[in-house]
Amino acid sequence: MHLDFAVIADYALVDQAGKLSVLGIFQHVWVQQFPAMHPRLHLVLRLKGKRTEIGEHQVQIRLLDEQDVEVLGGNGAVNFAEPPAGVIDIEAGAILVFDVPLPHAGAYRFEITVDGDTKAAVPLTASQLPQQPQGGH
Repeated sequence: MHLDFAVIADYALVDQAGKLSVLGIFQHVWVQQFPAMHPRLHLVLRLKGKRTEIGEHQVQIRLLDEQDVEVLGGNGAVNFAEPPAGVIDIEAGAILVFDVPLPHAGAYRFEITVDGDTKAAVPLTASQLPQQPQGGH
């Protein structure tokens, strides 16, 4: 089982045919002030595996800051269905939607673990918008 890709985006969906659509991929956010909350962040994953890996696989997501403090965590499962006859590889898209707390400026990362193995760390940085000078030209 391997993670084909993992990205942070504004929006994503999986259609009826299993096709993954991703809009607005990013790795940096600007906020007015800290602490902040980034609403409706989509963490998009695509997992690939062999036919022998059909079934349910455990996925753990942790958002860590640069001091390895866990800001957010969650667990879920990805289910691989039986592929059509003749198909060797299986794949599944997963979209996790979070309201992400950002306690301070700096570097964060989403750590993705599948069946107990760390597969990826997706970076996210947060900065405060520069203050506009008051009344000047």
